[in-house]
Order: sequence, then C-alpha cells, then structure tokens
Amino acid sequence: MRIATVCGMGFGTSMMLKLTVDKILREAGVAAEVSPVDLGSVKTMQADLIVAPSDMRSHLGGSSTPVVYIDNLVNKAEIAEKVVPAAKEVAGEA
Repeated sequence: MRIATVCGMGFGTSMMLKLTVDKILREAGVAAEVSPVDLGSVKTMQADLIVAPSDMRSHLGGSSTPVVYIDNLVNKAEIAEKVVPAAKEVAGEA
C-alpha cells in the first residue's frame, strides 16, 4: 500500500506526518510505503491513501483517492484513530 502525506511544499508538515504515520502503522502491524509529497505532486502520484492537514481540504476535495484529514498534526491519538482504520480498509483488512 502506498500512502502519501501531503503539505504545501512537501518537506515540512508532510515529513512530520510521514514519520508519525510510519510509526503508528508499524505499531498497528499495517505494512505501507509512506511518502511525503507537495500538493502539486500528489495529483500525479499513484497513492492508495492520502493523509493531509485539514486546511488542504479545499485542494484535495475532488481526489479519487481516499483522503484522511488531520486537524491537529501533533496529536498522535487523532492520527492513529483516523489513519489506521482507513489504511486497513484500503488494504482490505477492515
């Protein structure tokens, strides 16, 4: 499974999300390749799931790829509550 973590530039917020999502999925036993990308690149990237800050909603609203929006980027519990079920559903484990 390929997961894209997204932010405007692709190396700040998206990298922080990538590190958190990597750790959460590893703890949950979900295998995934997580890549940090910028908002422009995610539209041409083949990802199975996108994880993005809530303020990106207007930019990703038309995506055909499922998107998980995170309200508080430093809240590991929120990220786990939203990303793990979505990743399992995409992987067909839900």
